[in-house]
Amino acid sequence: MKNRVIIAIMAIMLLPLTAVAQSNIFDKYSDNADVTYVSIKPKMFQMIAKMGIDVEDPEAKAYIDMVKSITSFKTIVTDNKVISGDISKWVKSRSSALDELMEVKDDGTEVKFYVKEGKDADHVKELLIFVNGIDKVMDDKIEINGKERKIETVVVSLTGDINLNEISKLTSKMNIPGGQHLNDKK
Repeated sequence: MKNRVIIAIMAIMLLPLTAVAQSNIFDKYSDNADVTYVSIKPKMFQMIAKMGIDVEDPEAKAYIDMVKSITSFKTIVTDNKVISGDISKWVKSRSSALDELMEVKDDGTEVKFYVKEGKDADHVKELLIFVNGIDKVMDDKIEINGKERKIETVVVSLTGDINLNEISKLTSKMNIPGGQHLNDKK
């Protein structure tokens, strides 16, 4: 009887841990055929940092420094409406632990930037970018890994010691909607 009580107590104590593990949207959909999943592991960023590239161009050097400061990069892209809804719910629940930096709504497309504060006003520990409804402004399908896909939802998570000024330059060059506004964060 005593062993059953101990096992029951341990099971109850572990429930929050299993809920947290299941709540990670990237893990949940990493093997799903309806998503494009990208995860760059810390080892890759460590390898970039160890390359010791000597760069003369200040813009290129700033880019290399930014890449060195990132410890994790994950993204999911999908056109599946059910998965998009699940991602939206996850972002909403995840956003309670983050500060909303910016929101852009235009023609049915929604772009949100969330951050977790870092060492100062220009740095964050985490940057979460959520784009939903992008299919409403994109007429063409794009090819990702040999599959044609009409994108509805994109979620990107970056962690590390992230300089928002450098991220804004990068997102502007990549034409990520709203990226140019990251400099206006203050």
